[in-house]
Amino acid sequence: MAQIQFDNVAHSYLRKPQKEADFAVKTINNVWDDGGAYALLGPSGCGKTSLLNIISGLIAPTQGKVLYDGIDVTALPPEKRNIAQVFQFPVLYDTMTVYENLAFPLRNRNIDQTALDQRVRQVAEILDLTDYLKQKAAGLAADAKQKISLGRGLVRSDVAAILFDEPLTVIDPNLKWHLRRKLKEIHEQLKLTLIYVTHDQMEALTFAEKVVIMYEGEIVQTGTPEDLFENPEHKFVGYFIGSPGMNFLECRVDGNVAYVNGAGIQIEGKTADAAKKAKGNLELGIRPKYLELSSTPVENALEAVVKNVEDLGSYKIVATVFNEKTLYVRLPEDAPVSAGKVWLVFPPLKTKLYADGRLVK
Repeated sequence: MAQIQFDNVAHSYLRKPQKEADFAVKTINNVWDDGGAYALLGPSGCGKTSLLNIISGLIAPTQGKVLYDGIDVTALPPEKRNIAQVFQFPVLYDTMTVYENLAFPLRNRNIDQTALDQRVRQVAEILDLTDYLKQKAAGLAADAKQKISLGRGLVRSDVAAILFDEPLTVIDPNLKWHLRRKLKEIHEQLKLTLIYVTHDQMEALTFAEKVVIMYEGEIVQTGTPEDLFENPEHKFVGYFIGSPGMNFLECRVDGNVAYVNGAGIQIEGKTADAAKKAKGNLELGIRPKYLELSSTPVENALEAVVKNVEDLGSYKIVATVFNEKTLYVRLPEDAPVSAGKVWLVFPPLKTKLYADGRLVK
């Protein structure tokens, strides 16, 4: 395994990029630690696959260096970087048996037959492929084929990292949870460095130890699932992580009070102090989980109207309207919800402040 480092890496598909908007991957300095399990998460077109291909060597970055354990590999092609890559669609040999497909990467490296057989059977057992080892790959279902493709990436124990580019796209939704669990087990057993690209937050949050969030070619935050939920450092992270995402309201700050359309909301002292130096458009942000709802007037609360209530079994999502803006509140299943007017209460410790989309801290 290897520690992978980006040193001022950026990439443009234009021959002569002139401005920041010309770059698909903007300047990135980041480290993926040896043996870590990472998810690279973001919407389509944000630069995830480009970044992954820079790591693998399929793309040479326009600027900057890629380092493996401190060694500059920027100019090396994929075959010289000792990585394995698993793509969105299965890559395997239909005419070979499952066993031979798994063994192929090891045979190419002249691995001893005893060690080869042991490793193939170990990976087959992890992926529940043992019963299929003698079958031709051509006759198997899409999910089994993708497990073989995963296995071909996992079978080499000497790789610097294994890179996954949305590997569960073709998998039946009912089987995705099973395969994500298998990947977590594999990481725990084999201690491989795994970098997993996805646009699905559930996949990312259930698979990774750390999630790397990308937006418009930037890495805007790296953290544990809890970090991303509790302390989103960018407005996009607040919006993208969680369902529904974070509520945002434009405001101005005076002392320890944020004013929204003339209504005052108390904010934490540290946030208020930091706001004095903040520049740009200010917005309050709060998770629906932490926004409180009262059926009677409350000081430092926003008067709103209940729009609708969605009962999701174990909890409710209440959509309220304040000044033509919809704000969501998550309540326990048994919490009463009044029709008509309500007051929205913002607990200071759970209320964040953003300046031009960045967390004020």
